[in-house]
Amino acid sequence: MFTTLKRVLALAVTATLALGGAAACGEKSDGASGSGKKITIGYMAWDEAVAASHLWQHILEEKGYRVQLKNLEAGLVYGGLANGDIDLFLDGWLPQTHASYLEKYGDKLEKIGVWYDDASLSIAVPKYVEGVDSLEDLAAQAGTFGGQMIGIEPGAGLTKATQEKVLPGYGLSGMKLKTSSTPAMLAALDGAIADKKPIVVTLWHPHWAYAKYELKDLADPKGTLGQAEQINTFGRKGFGKDFPEVAKMLEKFKMDGQQLGSLEDLMFNTHKGDEKKAVEEWLKANPDYLKALA
Repeated sequence: MFTTLKRVLALAVTATLALGGAAACGEKSDGASGSGKKITIGYMAWDEAVAASHLWQHILEEKGYRVQLKNLEAGLVYGGLANGDIDLFLDGWLPQTHASYLEKYGDKLEKIGVWYDDASLSIAVPKYVEGVDSLEDLAAQAGTFGGQMIGIEPGAGLTKATQEKVLPGYGLSGMKLKTSSTPAMLAALDGAIADKKPIVVTLWHPHWAYAKYELKDLADPKGTLGQAEQINTFGRKGFGKDFPEVAKMLEKFKMDGQQLGSLEDLMFNTHKGDEKKAVEEWLKANPDYLKALA
């Protein structure tokens, strides 16, 4: 009996040590497969990037991974992927908006998949603004907008396209692109619409602003903003080898306009400032979504 008791105690100690070791490594007791491995997701302040990044932070943390989000301008995100400081980026616009970054860093990245295939850049005004329906109209109407077009981050591909193609392409020497940040642009848009004042902003599809406000995209007959694009997921070199389970899930990652719009609405309006709650509520309302990633 004494020998049996010793064996039981030894087994108990071994089990305790094993559980302690698992906890120290960050493993979850529900069989999650991340084993505490760290994944850094870089994202720029475009709303679909914010939404997708927080969605995947939740998905991966549920699988036992430790996920860090880094909010940077697009160029810095691509540079971080190239040098290995960032593991994952979920908002790569191709073939146009981020073409220069792919030209510079493409051989140091892994293209994992396309999750949205009808994205586009735009210049927009509220629908109540009369006499401005095309980018060609802006030259004569610059004074209506105080000579300003409200933009987003200086390093964004949309900013580059506006500065290098839209303004010179339509002879808009009387307009200045005011860059700051996406939240600042949206705040300016919200304030102008509340006061029924004219405003022209740089924007893009998909974006929840089109559901919240009555906006009109200005026609671009010269094609300065390009055609419809795809939103891609990129990993650093070696990501697929280091995280094969995650890469396989990301290859299956897809969202349509309704899914993305509803997630963004929860994140930026209903639960503004609480991305975790927004993701949890969205997944609860879309119970079959995760099954498609398995």
